[in-house]
Amino acid sequence: MKVSSIATDKVAISLSMLCLLHCLAVPLLIAVVPSVAAMAFTDESFHLWLVMAVFPTSIYALTIGCKRHKQIKVVMLGGIGLTLLVLALVLGGIFQNEVIEKALTALGTLLIGFSHFQNFKLCQTAACDNDICR
Repeated sequence: MKVSSIATDKVAISLSMLCLLHCLAVPLLIAVVPSVAAMAFTDESFHLWLVMAVFPTSIYALTIGCKRHKQIKVVMLGGIGLTLLVLALVLGGIFQNEVIEKALTALGTLLIGFSHFQNFKLCQTAACDNDICR
């Protein structure tokens, strides 16, 4: 398994979980420490920047992984997660409904993280099956 594929999966998982943490923890942090609301990472644009970072990283890592392990369902699962993240941004902005946005973001990031974890495991197995790691 290439180092770039391993690193990309790890970066994509980290960015997805950062997105989830931002979505769930920032409102609690603002409730406990109201001055946090003035910080830059509480702005909605932070969510947009995270999605813009997660999207290409995930597509790259899942595509490379699919070429190696040939499991299209992993890519599809990641694609569903990415779609949910984009829907969270769009629908959250249209309806101004934080519950919908948080639910879509949470589900999307969990699907993306899970798909990258599966991609990572399958790539390791595929590498071993091809006598690369023996």
